[in-house]
Amino acid sequence: MAASGAIGTFRLPPLPTIREIIKLFKLQAAKQLSQNFLLDLRLTDKIVRKAGSLTDAYVYEVGPGPGGITRSILNAGIAELLVVEKDSRFLPGLQMLSDAAPGKLRIVHGDVLTFKVERAFPESLKRQWEDDPPNVHIIGNLPFNVSTPLIIKWLENVSQREGPFAYGRTQMTLTFQKEVAERLAANTGSKQRSRLSVMAQYLCRVQHVFTIPGRAFVPKPEVDVGVVHFTPLTQPKIEQPFKLVEKVVQHVFQFRRKYCHRGLGMLFPEAQRLERTGRLLQWADVDPTLRPCQLSVSHFKSLCDVYRRMCDEDPHLFAYNFREELKKNKRAGQEREADRESHSL
Repeated sequence: MAASGAIGTFRLPPLPTIREIIKLFKLQAAKQLSQNFLLDLRLTDKIVRKAGSLTDAYVYEVGPGPGGITRSILNAGIAELLVVEKDSRFLPGLQMLSDAAPGKLRIVHGDVLTFKVERAFPESLKRQWEDDPPNVHIIGNLPFNVSTPLIIKWLENVSQREGPFAYGRTQMTLTFQKEVAERLAANTGSKQRSRLSVMAQYLCRVQHVFTIPGRAFVPKPEVDVGVVHFTPLTQPKIEQPFKLVEKVVQHVFQFRRKYCHRGLGMLFPEAQRLERTGRLLQWADVDPTLRPCQLSVSHFKSLCDVYRRMCDEDPHLFAYNFREELKKNKRAGQEREADRESHSL
């Protein structure tokens, strides 16, 4: 097995290969859970190296599956590895690794979307937000169906300094479909620029560190896989509540091929839409004919700051949802139609 930790640190004893583990425990990737196993330990070692130095670190691995990345982490000189696995079929193989690494590997049968990692590691690891990141790392080869909701949840945690970020600016090294990885790291003006780009980059330094070809996975996914490294910023680039930023960014990108004023208009009820959209863009000093992908994080900062002022002036504004208004108008139209029909009978 390729070495990936400091010389002289703990090494796993010889074990069955991941392929043998899969056969031994009759494991099959569940298509409905979008599972894909990474069997090449040179690649799992590379993912772990991209996380930075893990000497004496406490690592939280999400979705370990048959344990490929788990082995590479255990060989990286860590203090402790906590794995959270939802699929009970993988627990016996992980237990085998735990037996081979006494006191190093803690296994939790649970769901990463609800697991409370802020209670999992020693309090002594906590660092001030302005300090260097703590010696706590999140690493994971995520099933595609949970990767986007999970990163959004963690970004909200970053903004509130809770969950895994109760320890400080915890770094994350995670896999995504290549297209999602490209979106997360996309620069202003690039065609991959999206809601995810802005939400990640206003809170973190985001690096798409390398791409793994789909053929390295079993079963082979239809897409390649990108490995992305996140380091939370000491100061977010937009200092507004996460939900407010999310709302503004979502509205802008829902009409990604139109000018930005089109999506921003949907923040306001129809009767005041034109006037309020004009005011928002004027006060934020944003050109209404920029496309969503051309808006920088500083453009979004200005828009969010002005929208916040408008919400403070009008307490009902933030709760406004144009889709609800569309539904209401549609229902009213159907009722009028029904009334007309009943009168004509």
